[in-house]
Amino acid sequence: RIGSATSLSSAVINTRLQELVKLFKERTEKVKEKLTDPDVTSDDESPTASPAKLGPAAAPVPPPGGEPEGDKPAGDEHYCEMLCCTFKYRPWLVRLKNYQFPSSIDPLTNLMYVLWLFFVVMAWNWNCWLIPVRWAFPYQTPANIHYWLLMDYLCDFIYLLDILVFQTRLQFVRGGDIITDKKAMKENYLRSQRFKMDVVCLLPLDFFYFKVGVNPLLRFPRCLKYMAFFEFNNRLEAILSKAYIYRVIRTTAYLLYSLHVNSCLYYWASAYEGLGSTTWVYDGEGNSYIRCYYWAVKTLITIGGLPDPKTLFEIVFQLLNYFTGVFAFSVMIGQMRDVVGAATAGQTYYRSCMDSTIKYMNFYKIPKTVQNRVKTWYEYTWHSQGMLDELELLVQLPDKMRLDIAIDVNYNIVSKVALFQGCDRQMIFDMLKRLRSVVYLPNDYVCKKGEIGREMYIIQAGQVQVLGGPDGKTVLVTLKAGSVFGEISLLAAGGGNRRTANVIAHGFANLFILDKKDLNEILVHYPESQKLLRKKAKKMLKNNNKPKDEKGAPGDPLIIPPKADTPKLFQAALAAAGRMGGKGPLAQLRWRLKELKAMQA
Repeated sequence: RIGSATSLSSAVINTRLQELVKLFKERTEKVKEKLTDPDVTSDDESPTASPAKLGPAAAPVPPPGGEPEGDKPAGDEHYCEMLCCTFKYRPWLVRLKNYQFPSSIDPLTNLMYVLWLFFVVMAWNWNCWLIPVRWAFPYQTPANIHYWLLMDYLCDFIYLLDILVFQTRLQFVRGGDIITDKKAMKENYLRSQRFKMDVVCLLPLDFFYFKVGVNPLLRFPRCLKYMAFFEFNNRLEAILSKAYIYRVIRTTAYLLYSLHVNSCLYYWASAYEGLGSTTWVYDGEGNSYIRCYYWAVKTLITIGGLPDPKTLFEIVFQLLNYFTGVFAFSVMIGQMRDVVGAATAGQTYYRSCMDSTIKYMNFYKIPKTVQNRVKTWYEYTWHSQGMLDELELLVQLPDKMRLDIAIDVNYNIVSKVALFQGCDRQMIFDMLKRLRSVVYLPNDYVCKKGEIGREMYIIQAGQVQVLGGPDGKTVLVTLKAGSVFGEISLLAAGGGNRRTANVIAHGFANLFILDKKDLNEILVHYPESQKLLRKKAKKMLKNNNKPKDEKGAPGDPLIIPPKADTPKLFQAALAAAGRMGGKGPLAQLRWRLKELKAMQA
């Protein structure tokens, strides 16, 4: 009994030691991988447990000599309870007080700068739209003059902040380097054309108010800050997913502004001639701005039906309106056509490709069933990924950007493939750039049994079915997204590169395809990964070549089922009993075992 207990304890100790050795090996491999590739994150890092899940041993320890944190005054610490966790936060006033304005601003990617440009453009629009109205119409009166002046000087303050705070902090490129030095950024802005225009915008012509009164025309230089407007357009279009919608709105605003200025000019001309003095001028009834705007629309769009001008001034004014209207309207129509054409360029390309393909199939009298499948492929491919061939888009980008896009799109799927786990990470990156995306329609054959295999397939979306059986139509297994197949034919050498089963698409399936030639070109630079993949390929081929009985499949029924092998120590005892020729229990047991083996055979 003492010996059995000792052997049992020694077995437990040996098992535990083996587990510890295995854990130490895994940890060593992770540390080695992290040293060779710093981008790899350690699996040992875990998020900090929330206070609700911390045990007594993990509770925060109060500082020595001080009171516990829970007894601190409520004004020092602020907590927010959400679900089962408690988070400490700062009041928004404290956060605002501690906020530090950036010393340099990237004008291409900084969303805060785009938001600031929005406010600058709003101030610019205030000046562009309301200066003509205040000049022509009698909307600015001594009773409301202080409201107009308040808004004017608020816009001037926004202009001044833009010059002093934002424009002097904009990064720029010089000699291929991004300059972020404060002095260099300020000097670059002071030497630019934009600084000169910004200074002209803020000319203090308001001092003439003391001599000529509050004349809105003295604020006309404020409309020269058009560079901020065009910069805002470029930045906004760069971050919008559907920029053509904003382009349509902007072109419509151009047309409305042209009509707005023309209505102001018409009221000024009517006031110059005398309101209601002739049938051509504004008669002074109703809403003056709406009536004049209606007249401007009919004039600029050349609808007609207007009263004939009477005086020479009216005739010249009307002729200039007609000429300007024809020119402005034709420009707006052309610009709107360009905007709509750019918005539907992809759809137009898709339709032209599909029409050319249909014309080709009709010329060669392709069967209707094949034509319908081709049309279905076009429609599904276009609606699923927005383009017919991804390579047409990626070929224009540099190699580094193509790799970044491929990692974001495909790395999560490829990294989960068991075949490539343990391979060099850079090898996987190189492989991502060689993947081709192909769409298969329902019941399309992806590969057939017996054909030469030159590709490996990774399922990005959809499902495929592996067929087998005597008739070749029995579904053996259904593979889903993230699965890989065809790797045996891709990695095998000699005659092992033939397909071993039929694979068809179950519904629409989007697959990544990797050619054998591309993989071999990549593996030349990664010998360790090549050895690992060869080893996995041999193991897969060995498993596939095993007979079914070895895999545990049901074979012929045995009269006497097989038993477990006799322990080696017991076999040695039986052999010793046989050599001694004894007649004890061991000798009888040895004779019985011989009989059982004979019956089994």
